[in-house]
Amino acid sequence: MTATLQTSEQRYCTEEQYLALEETAEYKSEYLDGEIIPMTGGSTNHNQIAGNLYIALSLALKKRNYRIFIGDVRLWVPKVRLYTYPDVMVILGEPEYHNNRTDMITNPQVIVEVLSKSTKNYDRSDKFAFYKTLSTFREYILIDQTQIKVEQYSKTENKRWLYREYDEEDTALVFNSFQVEVPLSDVYEQVNFEQVEQEDSQKEE
Repeated sequence: MTATLQTSEQRYCTEEQYLALEETAEYKSEYLDGEIIPMTGGSTNHNQIAGNLYIALSLALKKRNYRIFIGDVRLWVPKVRLYTYPDVMVILGEPEYHNNRTDMITNPQVIVEVLSKSTKNYDRSDKFAFYKTLSTFREYILIDQTQIKVEQYSKTENKRWLYREYDEEDTALVFNSFQVEVPLSDVYEQVNFEQVEQEDSQKEE
């Protein structure tokens, strides 16, 4: 999820306490090895991009043995004790649930994050390293919401990842995990880049 991490509000608690808090919390939080990191809501561009990709993958993978989840489904990464909410996840076959809870899964094949200015470095570095500890994880897609730019990491063999960048609207994002192509024009449909510039100028005033 590309919401803003508010590190000044970090709190520490057990997994059970965190999950109990999430049940009634107004806003989602990430949990990392005892640390709760509150997250603010995403922008309309963020929501539009995640929704666009979810729809495109749902249509492309219809009647195939894949499941696609967006936003509210929590991911558990056991080796680093991380609970987080990726923007889009694709699972091959049936979901594997953590503690038999149907709102927490452990076996994504593809993870998609829509980047924000506050979390893009975290998504590219530490969070990617955390995701790599999942045995099922094969493909990582990072989508910029301020310009046409998509970054793709595809696992080719043990600990080796192939990097590809897309930055032209007339090209298509090619998923290696299931040979699906999604035009960048579909990914960015109805995304307003001028809105981002207006928001940035307002913050500077």
